[in-house]
Formats: sequence, structure tokens, C-alpha cells
Amino acid sequence: MLLQSKPIILQAISQKNCLLYGISSEQDLCFSCQDNLPQIPANHCPTCLLPVITSLTCGTCLKKPPAFTRIIAALHYTFPVDALIHSLKYQSNLAIAPVLANLLLEKTSIATKPDFIIPMPLHPKRLRERGFNQALEIARQLPNNNKTTLLSNVCKRIRNTPSQTGLPWKDRQKNIRDAFSCKIDFSSKHVAVIDDVMTTGATLNEIAKVLRICGATEVSGWVIARALPGLNTTTINADF
Repeated sequence: MLLQSKPIILQAISQKNCLLYGISSEQDLCFSCQDNLPQIPANHCPTCLLPVITSLTCGTCLKKPPAFTRIIAALHYTFPVDALIHSLKYQSNLAIAPVLANLLLEKTSIATKPDFIIPMPLHPKRLRERGFNQALEIARQLPNNNKTTLLSNVCKRIRNTPSQTGLPWKDRQKNIRDAFSCKIDFSSKHVAVIDDVMTTGATLNEIAKVLRICGATEVSGWVIARALPGLNTTTINADF
């Protein structure tokens, strides 16, 4: 009897509930939620991910190439991804970090492996207020091996800039200018910067400039969600 009941006990222990709807699920998200996650459009700019008619570099990136090389995003920033990120970021639900990391891994597993992974830094004041860096919590869940190393504290946010939310592109650029410092040699290295949300890309572009000065030959932005204008994007405190 005990031997026969053991698999049932293990199944009960391993049983989960869907994070979004609370129904019984073998994974953190039920199959229905998984199937309906908001994907990045198939035809997009390979640099910034903005939708284009063909999968060629968009006119904006051709006219003024960003400091970063490419963006890899797990999903489009709208429901339910925005709700998950909001719960992690503003409700301190750290259990969501590995869920988001797994979504990102599905897209980065086939990408060129970077030499280093760096979480988008928070200013010390904001870090004290929040108690954690959501980008670091996500980055900790990604593979850290002899090919890719997580560097959690080599880049600093030296200016406590106001939130980027609601600022026009030009104002975002000014707001984030000279906000980062990094003193490490990245000569001939590929660096991936981890973040939760990318909207205009101003913050990522600014830290990419610093990494380029430090010698990085490639800077990838690995983000959980990319906000895409005109695609029913919600606005839940997207700072970046």
C-alpha cells in the first residue's frame, strides 16, 4: 500500500497552480496561458525589435545605429507579462523571477552566448527603497558557467535619475545621460545586459555606450518584455 501510494504523494507535492488564474497546473503557467503569451511579431527589426514589413533593419537603426548590437526579448510587454513583471518589481514577489527567466531562456538558448551577463544596475537609493534589483534576480536564474559569467556589481548607476515613465524619447535620452559607470576591461568581449522591460531603449543604449568604451565588441540587450508602440501596449510603470 505504501509503495503504491508513493507516486500519488509525489504528484501532490509537485502539483502547482497557474500564477495567473490559480488553476491546477504542472508548470508555473497553465498550458492555455503559455499558448496565449504575447509574442514579438515575426517581422521585426533584428536590432531593436520594432515591427517592420520585412525582417530587415529598420530605418531608425540604419540612420542612427544604437550602441547596443541587438535586442532579444522573451515577449511583448502587454497582459499578462506586464502583470507578472509588476508583481515582481513592485510587490516584491521574488518567486516570479525564475518564471520570467525561463521565458527569456526559451529565446536566448539559440542565441550566441555572451562572455558576460550584467544586470541593469539600480541607483543605491532606489535599491534601498525597493530592497532588491529585479534585473539581478532574473539574471541569477540564468546559466552561469565557464562560457558565460554573471557580473553582478561591476557597473554602477551613478545618477539617481527620475523615472523614465511618460517622458518623450528626447527627454529620456537627456534624463539618462551619463548615468552609468563601469571600470572593467571588456576588450573583444560580448556582454549581455539583463533587464525586465525595454520601451524606447534609451537606458540600454546609455549603458551600452559605457560598455563600448570599456572595449566590448558586442552588447546584447536581453529583456523579458519589449514595449511595442501601436500594439495595445499597457503602461505599468515601464521605467526603461
